[in-house]
Parts: sequence; structure tokens; C-alpha cells
Amino acid sequence: MQVHVLGSGAGGGFPQWNCNCANCKGFREGTIKASARTQSSIAISADGESWILFNASPDIKKQMDDFPAFQPARMVRDTAITAIVITDAQIDHVTGLLTLREHNKPWDIYCTSAVHDDLTTGFPVFNILGHFRGIHWHEVNTEQRSFTIPSAPGLIFTAVPLKSEAPPYSPHRHNTVPGDNIGMRIEDTRTGKNLFYAPGLGVAEDHVIDYMKNADCVLVDGTVWTDDEMSHEGISNKRAQEMGHLDQSSEGGIMSILNSMTKPRKILIHINNTNPILNEESPQRQILNNAQIEVAFDGMDIEL
Repeated sequence: MQVHVLGSGAGGGFPQWNCNCANCKGFREGTIKASARTQSSIAISADGESWILFNASPDIKKQMDDFPAFQPARMVRDTAITAIVITDAQIDHVTGLLTLREHNKPWDIYCTSAVHDDLTTGFPVFNILGHFRGIHWHEVNTEQRSFTIPSAPGLIFTAVPLKSEAPPYSPHRHNTVPGDNIGMRIEDTRTGKNLFYAPGLGVAEDHVIDYMKNADCVLVDGTVWTDDEMSHEGISNKRAQEMGHLDQSSEGGIMSILNSMTKPRKILIHINNTNPILNEESPQRQILNNAQIEVAFDGMDIEL
């Protein structure tokens, strides 16, 4: 199984277009060592030719341009993307679907019924796509029953319900239902190895920790370093948990959870522009380095 990180940033990417936090300002002025990041998305392939896209960020055009494998150029209009999996209905994970509207056939899209409802009502992206080639919706269950995708032979997918937040336009914004947010376990039956992917994680429930412990690689929510990080920069009084994200540094946070595990390769993704770990020379980044916790970057390749 090949995994390609298309985007490693949180909503808005890094630097964010209207942000002058210490990180964004430092990046623009060249006073910190950091790399630009587009909004989070990954692609997975069983054979290196056909790719499953996980989430379609607003930055999808740049991400596709930066990844030549997506354009095999076998015909006048072509793509190596054969299906799309959506883990939640947040803007930074679905707006890119509009860019992909001119596909030569309906997109095979895999998502839960809760996400499908939000994308046909509050943010009716699927309805809009219906005026172009449309979609074929494949419902993803929330009972942790595995499924396959025909264009990814040898890979087995298991959706893992997560506690996080539904988008602002969802009727269950603060009263989430199963399927608003999922992680995904992807197993390669040929190598026996598996990836656990969860770019948004608000609560590490026991079943989620079990999936993480038994993974060969974990790509997990690395949005913020501290729960009150946004207020430090004068951006928002909202805490990370209110937005559906566990912080990294507190007791019970992502770092302490990962430190308790020995098997998986540990990688953080969905990094917010305010997070000090973006500065590769920061004390916080050194703490992660010492703990052997990696920070995903755009263009990162993982093979399992």
C-alpha cells in the first residue's frame, strides 16, 4: 500500500491567507524554519496506478499539480483517482469536490449517511455536482464492518466512528450523531500491514485507541499544541475541544496517547497554522522529535 500526503495543514493551510500569527508572519518574513502546507488530504493506492482520494480540500488543484501520478494522460481527459472517501463534511475536506466537477463520469464517493445529509442540505455540494456528471454514493456504515473498493484490490477499509464536531451548517453541530466524523483503518491484505487515519479527533475512546495500537502507521489529528492555543494569538476564544480536536501537550492529549504505544509509526497531520510545531526549530518540535513522533508534510510518501 502506498500512501501519499497531499496536504498536511488544517483549515486555511499554512500560512493562512489572512493570518499574522507568529507562525504565519515568521514564515512570510523568513524568520522561522517552516514549510508551507495545503489543507489536509491523502491518497492511497494498492498498485501505484489507481488512487483513492481521502477528502477533497480547497487546495486540490495545487495538490494534483504537485503529484504527477494523478495524471496518467491515457486519454484527452483523464485522472488516476478512481474513488473518493470523505471522513467528514467540513469545508476544508469537501470544497475541492467542486473543482473535480468536470470528471468524465459520476464520481464514486464513499461517506456515511450523516455526511451525505449535510452535503445535500446545509452545504449541498452533491446537489451541485448533479448538474455536472453527478456522483455514485456508496454508504459507509458506522458499525465497523469492513468494506472494499473495486478499484483498490487487496485493500480492506473499516470506518471507525469518532467523537468530534459536525460542521457549522449541520443540524447536529453540537449534538453529533454516528457518522459525522470517522477515522479509517486501511489494511493491505498482501503485506498484512494497516494504516489508521484520523485527521479530526476530539475524544480518544477505547475503540479508537485499540485501532491506533494495532496499526503499523497512525496518521492522526495534530491540529493544536495546547487546548487554548487560538486565544494566545488573539484569534478566537474557542478551545480546541470545542472545535472537535484533542491538543497534543496536555495530559490525555495526542502526544501522551501516542507515547503509550510501541507498534505504530506515529505521524501528526492536519496541523493548524498557530501550532508551534510548524517551526522546525521550536522547543515543541524538539519534544516531538525526542518522542519519535513525526509531523506530516505535503508530498510525504509512506509505504506499508
